[in-house]
Amino acid sequence: MTYSYANPPGGLPPQTQITRSRAVFNEAYVVIPRGVMTDIVTSNLPHWDKTRVWVLARPLSGLAETFAQYIVEVAPGGGSTQPEPDPEGEGVLFVTAGRLEITVAGIVHDMDEGGYAYLPPSCDWSVSNPSESNVTFHWIRKRYESVPGISAPEAFVTNENEIASTPMPDCDGRWATKRFVDTADIRHDMHVNIVSFEPGGVIPFPETHVMEHGLYVLEGKAIYLLNQDWVEVEAGDFMWLRAFCPQACHASGPGRFRYLLYKDVNRHPRLG
Repeated sequence: MTYSYANPPGGLPPQTQITRSRAVFNEAYVVIPRGVMTDIVTSNLPHWDKTRVWVLARPLSGLAETFAQYIVEVAPGGGSTQPEPDPEGEGVLFVTAGRLEITVAGIVHDMDEGGYAYLPPSCDWSVSNPSESNVTFHWIRKRYESVPGISAPEAFVTNENEIASTPMPDCDGRWATKRFVDTADIRHDMHVNIVSFEPGGVIPFPETHVMEHGLYVLEGKAIYLLNQDWVEVEAGDFMWLRAFCPQACHASGPGRFRYLLYKDVNRHPRLG
């Protein structure tokens, strides 16, 4: 199957453009539209060469509590041999443009569009761009919550084209989830999946649950319920939902609607 992947537009709007947008920041959810991901809101990272990032979420009082999410753009010849500064940090990389070379425990893997890598805490990994054009990927980071008697998961590299989607119950295949790890594998304390809807597909009730979410729209458009507001979103938009924020979806566009979804799983809520 052929997929499309949205990426930040970069650049800078002209002086004639009005400043109104769909950007929202409140105590229940955040919407960062693709149109505000310009050149002047990028950041640099230590030990990364020829690289810039859009930081979409970070642990912050009143915002994300469990994770950070970046869109990383690496120019030809760039990359990092010291990418993760936190020895307790685990991560997922998902490539949306170009070709990324990742070395995990001395083994080199090529990642094209749709490439996915899970990197456990204290993993020995590095990345580089060996091509002649930019490579863009998502990097989702979380501090791993270890549990006595349960080992951390191992690293793996795959591509979404190698993973089958699982239809959700009673929806005639209009709503499906592509899962990269076994949901019964208690070692994992986060899941990064791809959720897809065929035109007209819906989440037919307001999901209200303990999981915090980061959602990046890869393809298409939809009307999305965030708390009490129905918000129109499109490819390249990012949404953050705090735990228990009601959510639902109506895939309103003429084509498929897909997003990359982060959620924290398989652990007790921390007390105090």
